[in-house]
Amino acid sequence: MTDTLHYEIVSPECLLKDAHAAMIVVPGTDGDFTALPHHAPMMSTIRPGVVEIYEAEGAEPTRLFLKGGLAQINPAGLTILAEETIELDKVDTDDLNQKISNTKEDIEDAKDDIERSALEKKLAWMVALSEVVHAA
Repeated sequence: MTDTLHYEIVSPECLLKDAHAAMIVVPGTDGDFTALPHHAPMMSTIRPGVVEIYEAEGAEPTRLFLKGGLAQINPAGLTILAEETIELDKVDTDDLNQKISNTKEDIEDAKDDIERSALEKKLAWMVALSEVVHAA
C-alpha cells in the first residue's frame, strides 16, 4: 500500500473532513501547491479556489471550493482552516450571477473604504467560484 497523507478540513462551524489521501492540491495565495505524505513543514494562506483531494494515485479528485483560509502542513498531515466551503455541484449559477451583479452595484455605492474593501473581498470569491463553475 502506498503512503497516504492524513488531512483535516475545518470550518468555523465544524470538522468537515478527517481522512487520508494520496495527495491534495491546495489553492495557496502565492500559487497552487501539492501536499504529499511526509511533506516538509509549511504554512500558507488560501485564496478563493478549488482544493482537489486525490484519495488514491490516479483517481479522479474530489473537488471542493474554498472561500479562503489557512493551510498548515507537516510530515504528520495537512490541516486546512477554511473560511467557508462550497460544494460545486450545489451552486445555482443564476443566483450566483445575480449576487455578483448586486455586489458590483454595492461596491459603487459603498460609503467608505472599509465597506468597499469588504465588498471587494466578497466579489473576489464569487467571481472565482463563477469561473470554476463555468469551466466545468
